[in-house]
Amino acid sequence: MPHPTLTPELIRADVADALGEDPADVPLDENLLDHGLDSVRLMSLLEGWRREHGVEAGFADLAEDPVITAWTGLLGAK
Repeated sequence: MPHPTLTPELIRADVADALGEDPADVPLDENLLDHGLDSVRLMSLLEGWRREHGVEAGFADLAEDPVITAWTGLLGAK
């Protein structure tokens, strides 16, 4: 069964949920570490995306450039 498509909007919503923020307050093009994302939350997000969307990116890939616009290609978002 195919996984649902991961979109930039869904990535933003998931990050916002992990941070306890409104999605509108989570920037698409800024370093998420500056907005409170830490390695534990990032790993939790990644595990959820792997399970729900079949993402194959690694933690180091996302941690290297923690910006939603940079993640869209790594996560296969459309």
